[in-house]
This record gives sequence, C-alpha cells and structure tokens, in this order.
Amino acid sequence: MPQAHSYRTTVIWTGNTGDGTASYRGYSREHVVDIDGKPPLKASADPAFRGDPELHNPEDLLVAALSQCHMLWYLALCSTSGVVVTAYQDDASGDMVEDPDTGGQFTEVVLRPQVTIADVAMLPMAEKLHEQAQSKCFIANSVNFPVRHEPEITTPQ
Repeated sequence: MPQAHSYRTTVIWTGNTGDGTASYRGYSREHVVDIDGKPPLKASADPAFRGDPELHNPEDLLVAALSQCHMLWYLALCSTSGVVVTAYQDDASGDMVEDPDTGGQFTEVVLRPQVTIADVAMLPMAEKLHEQAQSKCFIANSVNFPVRHEPEITTPQ
C-alpha cells in the first residue's frame, strides 16, 4: 500500500517598502521561506523579474530540488548495490521560456553529476543506477518537462 507524505511550508512576503503593491516597481520581491524546525530561507524573485540577485529564487530552487532528489536516490541505490561513491557534484541547469499569455514554463532541466566511485569494476553498475535514480525521483516524476542527466563517472587513479 502506498504511503502518503505531506509537506508544509510558510512563505512570508517581507518586501513591503511602505506603499505595498501600489506600483509594480514600488515593492521588493523579498520573502522568507519558513519550514518548522529548519533555518529560514531568505528568497526573492529572479533578477529578470525585479528580484535580488543575491538571494535564492523559485527557479533556482526547482533546479536544486531536482538535482538533490536525483543525488539522494542515486546514493541510496549505489549503497544497496555495492557501488561505493566517494564524491558527487552536480552542475545542473534549467531552461525556462516566458510566455505573455501563460507566464511561461521550464522546457528542460539537465543534471550533470560528476561522480567518483571506489572500484572501476563497478563502473557499468554505477552508470546504470543513474537511470534508476531518474525513474524514482519524486520531484522529476512530478514535473511536466524533461529532466535529463549527463553523468560523468570516474575512479581514483
């Protein structure tokens, strides 16, 4: 029987500079993402939408969530399949297009994990497990655009 999980977050707009949203340029896009028991995350809009470039934005966080989900599944699958991962870094990117009618949407996210494994003999399995991680990722299974991965797997010399 499938298990259900619920997640709660509070987003608080902190960008009222005195006149609220009286004008499009007159308010800040800053906000706080607050999740019980975790440090608050100060965020904003993407700079293209009048946001603060020094703060996280929803688009960055979506790409990060996809990368994190893939990594966590991949590490779990490796640990249960005898593949010892000693390092993992993903340089992920996402592409979004604006649309004047719908607002826009992501068209693709590409994950580029750079993985180091302990044993060269496990290389075929390590490559195969990226496919499994992709199919199990909760976040990737929830979006309506392609999430591709281009892994690079190495072993110590």
